[in-house]
Amino acid sequence: MRGMFALDTAAAVDTPAIRTAGRELLSLALMDARNHTLRLFAAYEAALAERGFVVPKRPELEPPLWLLGHLGWFQEFWIARNVERHRGAACDPSRPKLASIESSADRWYDPRSALPIRRWDLDLPDLEATRHYLVDTLETTLDLLAGTEDGDDTLYFYRLAVLYEDGVGEALVRMAQTLGFAVPVPPAPQAVPLRDALSVPARRWQLGTGPGGFAFDHEQPAHEVAVPEFEIDAQPVCWAQYAEFVEDGGYDERRWWTGEGWDWIEAEARRCPRHVEQLRQGVMAHRFGRLARVPLEQPVLHVSAHEAQAWCRWAGRRLPTEVEWELAASTLASRGFRWGEVWEWTATPYRAYAGFAVAPWRLQAPQFGTHQALRGASFATRGRLKHPRHRASAPLVRDDLFCGFRSCAA
Repeated sequence: MRGMFALDTAAAVDTPAIRTAGRELLSLALMDARNHTLRLFAAYEAALAERGFVVPKRPELEPPLWLLGHLGWFQEFWIARNVERHRGAACDPSRPKLASIESSADRWYDPRSALPIRRWDLDLPDLEATRHYLVDTLETTLDLLAGTEDGDDTLYFYRLAVLYEDGVGEALVRMAQTLGFAVPVPPAPQAVPLRDALSVPARRWQLGTGPGGFAFDHEQPAHEVAVPEFEIDAQPVCWAQYAEFVEDGGYDERRWWTGEGWDWIEAEARRCPRHVEQLRQGVMAHRFGRLARVPLEQPVLHVSAHEAQAWCRWAGRRLPTEVEWELAASTLASRGFRWGEVWEWTATPYRAYAGFAVAPWRLQAPQFGTHQALRGASFATRGRLKHPRHRASAPLVRDDLFCGFRSCAA
């Protein structure tokens, strides 16, 4: 594989501007994303190699070797094997693909055939063979990119490949936290003093990503929305604020919870957020396999949407809508709006925007109507994905994510 490059170069390509990058920067970004993946996987090798990379069959986990090989497959399938890659999002996904360099690649790594429940039982290649597959597919990607003309359509799948690998990288970090071992990640969210909430006057806002550059399909089409006046927290809710809810019996009072939320905390026997060992006399939480004291001014982490909703009801506030969050993140930085350290639950069910056109890779559409919208990014998110219009989603019960929330005046 082509070699590592200087950290300052990596930092230069780790920004949301990669959505409009040309061939040279995209080449560097593809290498940077792959180097980051392999650094993370070195920690997996140290922690899990002796047990054959076997992890429990749980909804929030994936077989690590499957994820690693899937990244090589994703690039190869949509770039090297895609005879219509030059058409970008307009390509015909049903058009037959060229053969893979690995005859079993589609059976192993295509999510349409390798369904989540089946991935633990696949006869996957070992780590060495998987690494070779990653080397070969990336080399081909870089060679094809070098001969590609600049343009939003021609570079669409290369930009997608970078951002997709960044997302899988965060999934590897998240899984390491769930499994309890350390990986090389930036420091946890910073502890910052509380700031006053911010008032936003009524206005019209263009929600979503407009034309030009790369956009995920679920960010489009951009459309104008009337937004009434609202007040929003300058930063996510912190542990000190959340601890007051717990100390006030928040997990014992059914009135703060939806029926579904109350059923969840009873089924889980939950009395504080996931990974928290102690909350009533300072916060002690498990972080990548180590029990550590967490500053009270840090954003609350690993809470489900049910917990975020319950805190808001207790506090007499509410979660922001997607459009309120996007407007604030896009316009209020100079007034102290802080985001990007934890994913944030919103009040908006995850739905397609009117006029939505599904992308060829079709990964978002099945989540519409079943998930809740999240916005922002976390400390484990690569800078390329930290875009104020980027959308994420998860079921209401997911608390393995690096997620918190902020509130609005009710």
